Amino acid sequence: MLHSRFREVKGMATKTLSIRIDDKDYKFLSSLAKEEQGDMSTAVRELVNRGRIMLAVEKYKKSEASLEKAARLAGVSLSKMIDLLAEYGVESNLEYEDYLKGLKTLRKQWP
Repeated sequence: MLHSRFREVKGMATKTLSIRIDDKDYKFLSSLAKEEQGDMSTAVRELVNRGRIMLAVEKYKKSEASLEKAARLAGVSLSKMIDLLAEYGVESNLEYEDYLKGLKTLRKQWP
């Protein structure tokens, strides 16, 4: 069962999500929240953020996503995605169109 409702928090639009998980995952989340001295919602948000990054890294690594698409999947800027890929030891598979998009963005920043 999945339940979602819209809510405004700190000027950002957020949604509340209610899900069913098995006991083992619930205990894991509870333990993680305690270790981080936070609450369960924070632990879940952190795992989702980390999962997005890992998904983006894996897709980029397998050439299933361009640098731009990987950055969108991870929810980070292009420069941050480059840093993350380096952090995970992933070699660049920069394609010509990625280079052109990066050059275009750079030209916008430095007129």
